[in-house]
Amino acid sequence: MTKEVLLVEKTNGIAIVTLNRPESMNALSNELRQALSFVYQDINNDPDIHVILLTGAGKAFCAGLDLKELSTDGLAVQDQPREDMFKKGFKAPVIAAINGPAITGGFELALSCDILIASSNARFADTHARVGYIPGAGLSQILSRIIGPYRAKEISLTGNFISAKQAYEWGLVNHVVKPEELMPFCMKIARDILSCVPEVVDKYKELIDKGFNTTLKEGLQLERQVFADHARTVSSDAVATRRADIMKRGRDQKNKESK
Repeated sequence: MTKEVLLVEKTNGIAIVTLNRPESMNALSNELRQALSFVYQDINNDPDIHVILLTGAGKAFCAGLDLKELSTDGLAVQDQPREDMFKKGFKAPVIAAINGPAITGGFELALSCDILIASSNARFADTHARVGYIPGAGLSQILSRIIGPYRAKEISLTGNFISAKQAYEWGLVNHVVKPEELMPFCMKIARDILSCVPEVVDKYKELIDKGFNTTLKEGLQLERQVFADHARTVSSDAVATRRADIMKRGRDQKNKESK
């Protein structure tokens, strides 16, 4: 029986998606990319899943496109649209649990997620210039918008690795945690997201992403329109109920912090 290159575990509103080619540092082979596309469709059509946690099996998050395949088949077979595998994959929020190296296409895959949590074992590198091909899934544009063009050029034009600590200091990842704490930490964030209103979470994620790709003026106009459309669907009773929940949550968090 052929080993599954992608593992999916669904539990309590969360889908844990694991790249499962540890012997190849979870390199994105054609088979794995096709599996990812299928899983995107499956999870997007599952009304019970509201948060996705993406990680890698073994010691790596993802080493990018499979260079062994590239050396045999060339870049021509990679011309298929790759955007579906990245930014436009999941409708629900995606937490990247970056357990180890995220290299080139794996770096792009991490940046396509919504919340990035790195193990202290994680490292990041863009080796497009070293391998000799141009990125096709957004790295040249997304990275500079996150950390600025100067730092992005240093990473991409040298092909050098940066550590999890440096990635955090440059604003590439939200948190860096010990390896054994990575999954529990990510699961806690996932459960916090689940405690919010699911349809608002999905709409809010879409609003942030769309606004980020426009000017501030256009983004504010977009927000006002989405607000106006959504406000008509929210009852005063629903607001009152959620207000009570928010107040209770605030008290509970304050009590935990004081202990």
